[in-house]
Amino acid sequence: MLDKGPFDAAAFYRSGVRVDCEIRKISALGATIGSDLVPPLGERVSVEIATGQRPAGKIAWTGRGEIGVRFDDSIDVVALLNRQLVSQTRERRTMPRLEVRATAHLKCGGNFRPAVLRNISAHGLQLEGDDLPSSGSYVSVFVDGLNIPAGEVMWGRGNLCGIELFEELSWTSIIPWVRTLVRKR
Repeated sequence: MLDKGPFDAAAFYRSGVRVDCEIRKISALGATIGSDLVPPLGERVSVEIATGQRPAGKIAWTGRGEIGVRFDDSIDVVALLNRQLVSQTRERRTMPRLEVRATAHLKCGGNFRPAVLRNISAHGLQLEGDDLPSSGSYVSVFVDGLNIPAGEVMWGRGNLCGIELFEELSWTSIIPWVRTLVRKR
């Protein structure tokens, strides 16, 4: 039932009892974990991740075999990313999708639009904003401190869109940017 996420197998603790799970998404402030359990909203848990960190938090939501945990304090996402990248062979090293929140500007044709960068990986990103371009549009995304290649809007739903980048975004450029982003918070 549990799909393999981009990170290692993990565990979360409810009332001191270990429950195996897999991390589907993770950010400095929370995680989406795969589990068939349906704990009550607000229940106190801790999530054990591969770096040895065990952040405490609360159940924020549940549904479709997933549980959202909001951490009490931010975690060191850069250490988690470094561990993930080092475990891959050099020629196959790519960035997993990383949940972020950063101000962005989207250029489509001659128009610039403000947006929020919601997640980013080596091959694409997700933006949130008003009046986003439709699927098939060629765009450039500008984020302070990160050089992002141009790309194509692959999907749009409500105020969200997914962009596939024309060139791979190097993990050696994403990691320092993430480190700076985390420090600003």
